[in-house]
Amino acid sequence: MDWARLADEVAVRDGLTEGMIAIDGRSGSGKSTFGAELVRALADRGRSSVLVSTDDFATWDQPAAWWPEMEREVIRAFERRHDYVYHPRIWVDGAPQVGPSVWLRWKPILIIEGVTSARRTVFDRLTAAYWIDGPSAAERLERTVARDGEASRAHLAAWQQFEDGWFAVDETRDRCRVLGSAEL
Repeated sequence: MDWARLADEVAVRDGLTEGMIAIDGRSGSGKSTFGAELVRALADRGRSSVLVSTDDFATWDQPAAWWPEMEREVIRAFERRHDYVYHPRIWVDGAPQVGPSVWLRWKPILIIEGVTSARRTVFDRLTAAYWIDGPSAAERLERTVARDGEASRAHLAAWQQFEDGWFAVDETRDRCRVLGSAEL
């Protein structure tokens, strides 16, 4: 996937100048890579954005229930045009802990990237929502294991099962603009 080219096309075609954008899809599909490229593509066009990842909030035991924290610390701050101060998870000996504060300056475009970012409860407040189609579950599992380490394999496989249930109930993909190999 040529994520840089796709991000350039999205930045031009969709005219993103302000608002909240979600990049959703299954683990290992390329959301983080596309998110970083979209920030770059917007900056190349003089548009300021900030990227926040759902990985900063989710844990194996709470793959989606952390949303009130995202709402309180990031989304409400964005809507009030305040800087973002939140506490990303850090992993110590395989266990999540609340990390030190992160302070990000408010920008007119907030990009939330990660699994459940375009969930039904926030969708009506999004300026744009993108779904990243990825390869097969087996290939995505290998990608995430390569990223997170072999010790995480069982957790990542369970995470994929969570995603199957979440996306079936939330119907996230149906509400998003789907980006994938057909885009190139």
